[in-house]
Amino acid sequence: MKLQNRTFLFLALFIGIAVAFAACARTESFATVNTNGEGIALNGFDAVAYFAADKAVEGSKTYEYAWNGAKWLFSSAENLEKFKQDPAAYAPQFGGYCSFAVSKGYTANSDPNAWKIVDGKLYLNYSPEVKKKWEQDQQENIKKAEGNWIEFKTKKPEHKG
Repeated sequence: MKLQNRTFLFLALFIGIAVAFAACARTESFATVNTNGEGIALNGFDAVAYFAADKAVEGSKTYEYAWNGAKWLFSSAENLEKFKQDPAAYAPQFGGYCSFAVSKGYTANSDPNAWKIVDGKLYLNYSPEVKKKWEQDQQENIKKAEGNWIEFKTKKPEHKG
């Protein structure tokens, strides 16, 4: 009888440790959308405007939409509706993190004014200078970043600001 109690206690302890470990592992995951301190994506810029107006346009909290764990702001009701219809078509690649950084195996914030649309997808970079470096081997950098992005889902990347 005592052996059964010890086995039960050992099993309960093991399960408790496993649950605690799983909970800690979840907190170590990273946000797949880069947000500011208020949880706003793209530093408040309108994701649709990059495509519709071919420029970076600040959004407004009047036109706010929650998607993929972030708040997205838009400059007009029309752009908000377009985003609602197909968010993935307008959201920046790599969650809005710097595309060059992701190609190098880490994440960094991005400048909403350092952007480019390639093959119908929006890419952001840390700064205009970093964007120029990214563009020097753009297709290879995109390919590397896509591979790293998949890895980031199982292994939290280092964030370098």
